[in-house]
Amino acid sequence: MKRPFAQVDVFTTEPYRGNPVAVVLDASGLSDGDMQQIANWTNLSETTFVLPPSADRADYRVRIFTPTLELPFAGHPTLGTCHAWLENGGRPAGDGVIVQECAAGLIQIRRSEHGLAFAAPALRRSGPVEDALVARIADDLGIDGSEIVDSQWVDNGPGWVAVLLRDTDSVLAVRPVLTTLDIGVVALQPEGADTAIEVRAFFPKDGVAVEDPVTGSLNASLAQWLLSTGRVQAPYTASQGTALGRAGRVKVTQDPDETVWIGGGTVTSIDGTIDI
Repeated sequence: MKRPFAQVDVFTTEPYRGNPVAVVLDASGLSDGDMQQIANWTNLSETTFVLPPSADRADYRVRIFTPTLELPFAGHPTLGTCHAWLENGGRPAGDGVIVQECAAGLIQIRRSEHGLAFAAPALRRSGPVEDALVARIADDLGIDGSEIVDSQWVDNGPGWVAVLLRDTDSVLAVRPVLTTLDIGVVALQPEGADTAIEVRAFFPKDGVAVEDPVTGSLNASLAQWLLSTGRVQAPYTASQGTALGRAGRVKVTQDPDETVWIGGGTVTSIDGTIDI
């Protein structure tokens, strides 16, 4: 059976410079195993499957799979799925806000001057990281522990733990060997730079550390941490993907009620069908 399918580049307005997500726009009747097999085959960091909503307030439901497991929430798949859903005729019930249902709950998405943006979900785990784990993270990243200025649990679904390094050169020099953790690495940009922070994201796959080009969930949780500690002020732009030859740009804004929004450009790079 042929089903509508798209591949969307996220956090960029220039094709092939952001982070791609595969979107199956009609996942009705597919089993968990079907979805996992397709995600394994696309071999992208995430593949999403759109279903009718089960929550009254939601416009659609999405399931998000990596090549090896299902995630309750992920950022660039949220924006990429919403982009594909709208482009394929989706019409939100509410004015100005699209409501996505996923395993982490209901996620609000809105259009902005920078493209689509999602409201950062609440952290599932926050707070300081124990010293022994910080030392292990330094080993995993192949850096000296003295390069880590601060650390924090910033888990909003995928399980992120983050370390703040002393400068962006240190971030770009990271060459991880292996990891069993989802690790975010960040540094403040020098004054006068066109972005506020430089970000990298690593996750384990087949026993090695794999880098994600541009990561919405991590930027969402980093924003909550860095804004609360006064290290950055909204609005700001994060750059990510530099070490991979990408040019991801994540736009972070904050409402008066302190809701953090994570946005960026979305571009369809493949539009067609998939035979399932």
